[in-house]
Amino acid sequence: MASIAGVEVRSIDYVPLDERHGRVWSQGPLWFMSNAQIATLAVGTFSAIGGGNLIWSLLAIVLGALLGTFFMAFHAAQGPQLGLPQMIQSRPQFGYVGALLVWAFAYLQYAGFNIFNTILAGDSLHATVHGPAKVWIVIATVLAAVVALIGYDLIHSVERWLSAGFLVIFGILTIAVFLLPYPAGSFDLGGFHATPFLVQFGAVAGYQISWAIYVSDYSRYLPPTVGIKRTFLWTYFGSALGGIWLMCLGAALASWAGDNFDTVSSLRQAGDRVFHGFGGIVLVFAMLGLVSVTALNMYGGSLTLISAADSFRSIRPTSTVRIVTIVFTAVLSLVPALLIGADFLTNFEDFLLLVLYLFVPWTAVNLVDYYVVRRGHYAIAEIFNPRGLYGRWGWRGIVSYLVGFGAMLPFLSTSKYTGFVADAMGGADISFFIGLPVAGLLYWLLARTIDVQAETVIADREAAQLERLADAHARPQE
Repeated sequence: MASIAGVEVRSIDYVPLDERHGRVWSQGPLWFMSNAQIATLAVGTFSAIGGGNLIWSLLAIVLGALLGTFFMAFHAAQGPQLGLPQMIQSRPQFGYVGALLVWAFAYLQYAGFNIFNTILAGDSLHATVHGPAKVWIVIATVLAAVVALIGYDLIHSVERWLSAGFLVIFGILTIAVFLLPYPAGSFDLGGFHATPFLVQFGAVAGYQISWAIYVSDYSRYLPPTVGIKRTFLWTYFGSALGGIWLMCLGAALASWAGDNFDTVSSLRQAGDRVFHGFGGIVLVFAMLGLVSVTALNMYGGSLTLISAADSFRSIRPTSTVRIVTIVFTAVLSLVPALLIGADFLTNFEDFLLLVLYLFVPWTAVNLVDYYVVRRGHYAIAEIFNPRGLYGRWGWRGIVSYLVGFGAMLPFLSTSKYTGFVADAMGGADISFFIGLPVAGLLYWLLARTIDVQAETVIADREAAQLERLADAHARPQE
């Protein structure tokens, strides 16, 4: 059968108009809660741990989140207009096969974040409920897989309910954190240091941009009448608020705890200042947030894996295919989570910066193509045609991506590699400001040879056929 009762059927295929449903405001709590978890909190600690004071850490977080979320939210607005998940939309820029370049990086991101998320979930439950952390890692992975298997509507519902609980529990925690005794100089504007500030800014911007590969996955069932502006605004403010809130809590906790900082234990200690045991409640609830975002990663990882497999052989998108790819994605992240070393924050910081480096040129190419070059006019049926309009290799997108990434190399700054420009600047990383305009402008120049008008004619001609084809895919096989 093409469908299993209670399990979402669609994956990478187009969502026809008669299946569109939901309210655009649902993007707000979804992306708010996606950021409202301990991994996000850990992102806010990099400057404080690296020697920056609290006030400049907070400013770096706010600026990085406002900038990074801007690009992520524009991707979200593509979902209702195209009715497609995010990564399959890379084919018009990179080609039917060429898109495997960015899909490989996307799948690495999904698996990587799930490794860190489940480690934190295991540590949180080990510190509160007790029992082996590795057992809790397995339980968290299984719970997330169940949510991902049921799919889109359950994910939205879970995030809405968790958002309500978060506002109460973390609202109380935030008051307690504000009252902590911070070291002298924490709010001294004269204590600016460029390196920790830019590391924090880059990590936050990269973290927010990293959501760009998800967002259309969770807006593609909305009717196109919700418009670009409202989809953008609900996504932007939901994600930015959740990110800024948790990262600022992380910066405050790291500044307060100093050399004794540990993500889980410091969070618990701060919570226990409200009353003994409240820190445990905070950790348990934060674990639920980690499970929910792990479900998002499994769901998106499944879509990316199906997209990649479809590049080699056309795949009928059924519930069975979704189940197999979600289970594979869960196992792929579970094994390293059980084996990974204890140096969590260093590994996590390097991973976030890697995400920033890999997806800055992609987001530039994708957004320029959608909003500037083709202006939202895609022949969607051709995206699934291996010999179709967009070709097997999109040389414009591939060249722009590689040049943009190459331009970033001298400006990179990580614990494993530092470019010569970053080294001359004392380790400060400004690669974001290089890769984004280089990739975007180059793609715009190369794309001037695309016959957008001819593509639009084909898209209009295929629109009615597309609806009939989508309906046929949703029916059980004979």
